[in-house]
Amino acid sequence: VQSSDRGAALRSEHHQSVAEIVRKLEGLNIPPEPLQSPLIFGDWDVEYCSNPTAPGGYYRSALGRFFLATEAMIQTVKAPDFVGNSVSFSLLGILKGQVSLKGKLVALDEKWIEITFDPPFLKLGPIEAQYGKSSKVKIAVLYVDEKIRLGRGSRGAVFVFKRR
Repeated sequence: VQSSDRGAALRSEHHQSVAEIVRKLEGLNIPPEPLQSPLIFGDWDVEYCSNPTAPGGYYRSALGRFFLATEAMIQTVKAPDFVGNSVSFSLLGILKGQVSLKGKLVALDEKWIEITFDPPFLKLGPIEAQYGKSSKVKIAVLYVDEKIRLGRGSRGAVFVFKRR
């Protein structure tokens, strides 16, 4: 998935290969209850998503990627229940920006969490503003170790995170 713009530039067969690897790792069941593991906490780079718009919304759509070059996508998970997402980008290579979300996670069972995010916060050059409305997502934590975390969204999107 390296050099694939977090999966956006991959062809269908490569997405299928990633999905198969994720299924195999998920089958290892390591750890058996990932939400109980301290390994879940930390700063994570979003390395891959099978649906380019799942992390970052319309900023990661085909049109969004044309104008906004993604520089970093980071998820921070802190005990006991904080989740922060940020997408840093460059507008036409000229103006730096960032969209960030802060949220609270609730465990639904041993693998599934629900995150309720506050409205997004946008910083574009000197301009800063909160906009939109709050949102909720459900994600299954499929696998976690010292370096990698795998997840699946409620709509089927597969995520690969790499510890920073």
